Amino acid sequence: MEPHLSFRERRALVTGAGKGIGRAVAVALSRAGARVTALSRTAADLESLARECPGIETLCLDLADWEAVEAAVGAAGPFELLVNNAAVAELQSFLQVTRSALQRSLDVNFGAVLHVSQIVARQMIAQGLPGAIVNVSSQASKRALRDHAVYCSTKSALDMLSKVMAMELGPHKIRVNTVNPTVVMTDMGRINWSDPQKSAAMINRIPLGKFAEVDDVVNSILFLLSDKSAMTTGSSLMIDGGFLVS
Repeated sequence: MEPHLSFRERRALVTGAGKGIGRAVAVALSRAGARVTALSRTAADLESLARECPGIETLCLDLADWEAVEAAVGAAGPFELLVNNAAVAELQSFLQVTRSALQRSLDVNFGAVLHVSQIVARQMIAQGLPGAIVNVSSQASKRALRDHAVYCSTKSALDMLSKVMAMELGPHKIRVNTVNPTVVMTDMGRINWSDPQKSAAMINRIPLGKFAEVDDVVNSILFLLSDKSAMTTGSSLMIDGGFLVS
């Protein structure tokens, strides 16, 4: 993170903040001066995050529970910055997709983003606060991937939702963008892509010849949250090493 990206005293909510990208974003925002609320459904992850960054407030919620989210997020706000990072990836071939996997993916990858953004944006508007929302999408929203029928579809829907949000919230001085990473070397990413044959097939399609590191995504999110991107809304920032142009 560049030192001039300051978020001093700005209130930020990060979902899926227990692990990986969300956790790193929460920590980076806190260290840049933001007052961060980290949301996750895993209490142990939030407890360790609070020990790592004592200034971070935590919310332990299942985003599929709309009533609980409405009450807790509403009470915790208002926020000026929102990062919708929480997601699930239940990988199944098209012919094997189950109803439960479809519903869970729709609930978290799409429905929760819509719902949390509604709560936060309504408060921004009521308080007259300009704001920025970043939705964490994926290169999978742009390119079909084997065994990713539901994941690709929910991320594609998220991209279009973000564009509509940008259109409707722009007059209220609220910007909405997505980041669309390739494979990211989180702990889970390293496990899922540890097979050299599997990883080589993907890396060979990336002109830069590597997967993304967590900081690559964090720095892009911070840029889109910051005033450095004051004229950017409705955009998808590809963090894919050139995957889509190959």
